[in-house]
Amino acid sequence: MELSRKLARAQAASPRPRHVTILGSTGSVGCNTVDLIAGAPEAFQVEALTAHSNVGLLAKQARRLGARLAAVADDTRYAALKEALAGTGIEAAAGRSGLIAAGERPAEWVMAAIVGFAGLPPTLAAARRGATIALANKEALVCAGTVLLNAVRNGGARLLPVDSEHNAIFQCLDEGNREAVERLILTASGGPFRTWTLEQMAHASPAQAVAHPNWDMGAKISVDSATMMNKGLELIEAHHLFDMPEDRIEIVVHPQSVIHSMVAYADGSVVAQLGDQDMRVPIAHALAWPRRMRTPAARLDFAKLSALTFEAPDPIRFPALRLAREALRVGGYAPIILNSANEIAVSSYLDSEIGFLDIARIVEDVLNRMTRRFESRAAPSGFDDIHAVDEQVRAEARLMCSAGR
Repeated sequence: MELSRKLARAQAASPRPRHVTILGSTGSVGCNTVDLIAGAPEAFQVEALTAHSNVGLLAKQARRLGARLAAVADDTRYAALKEALAGTGIEAAAGRSGLIAAGERPAEWVMAAIVGFAGLPPTLAAARRGATIALANKEALVCAGTVLLNAVRNGGARLLPVDSEHNAIFQCLDEGNREAVERLILTASGGPFRTWTLEQMAHASPAQAVAHPNWDMGAKISVDSATMMNKGLELIEAHHLFDMPEDRIEIVVHPQSVIHSMVAYADGSVVAQLGDQDMRVPIAHALAWPRRMRTPAARLDFAKLSALTFEAPDPIRFPALRLAREALRVGGYAPIILNSANEIAVSSYLDSEIGFLDIARIVEDVLNRMTRRFESRAAPSGFDDIHAVDEQVRAEARLMCSAGR
């Protein structure tokens, strides 16, 4: 009898399954999230999964996790998705409306991992209904910082950072003592070209740019790491996430990627978060928050760690950092222009239409031209404003890329 009562109490105390949605489930972050959820099936119920065009993997994930909805952004792939899900009872959707529908599903926790500007509409949809959003899409805050934060505030939502750097700061930040925070310190690996000369970088191939020394990431994010634009975008993201002025956010190159970021306090203390180079660690932190869950990530062996080194980023070889700071200082539409131009330039580079050093050059030219064009406009107040500017910037950037080197 006593055993029965103990069992009943244990069952009552155990948390119910967390209902989750993964926006961008077939990308690197999405696949890691799927694996973590599959490893603890009793703890999660999957509402929706989305992909850009990889119908085969999306359908496989949806069946594996028992998702209720699967949506593909490329609406020409709708028939293929519907066929792949035939007989499963899983609903299929496509296009931007399908992604938004996924964001609107009644999941209490949403992984926002769609790369680029395309991830903004479903993330906004999740924010407006009050979801806890694990944010791995830095472009959402870069392009729509105020708009997204207003949606979070008005909807009663919560943002949990998933980028390893911002998640590290989140873990190190003493929220009850914010006035004592002196600065945030974002670490950067330096990418594959950290020690290359400008002449060598000028001839860098896409295959070399995506070969990150520490992290396994998608092609676009890997190129951003090679140009260090990813760190510039992360600086803008940190400004919005932690309400920190640009001049109090420092970037330091840490090639070993063991320390993921730090918070410096007024008394001279610096609190750092360390871990293996495994995205499952920050994903799991957000997935289980405010609890913690086990992951298969390797544990640090401090006795075997090599030296941990730090250096300042080179502003000549990596001008993207300067461009990001300038865009953040200007505000208004400048961060949108920065991001949109960069997405087009990186795509053109991956298609071998422009050279590696052309990426930052084209972004700077577009940023200067388009910022002047929009300087008299009021700051964006909603998605439609942002989308209209995004399309114009992309058109301008495509023209510059098509002109070649």
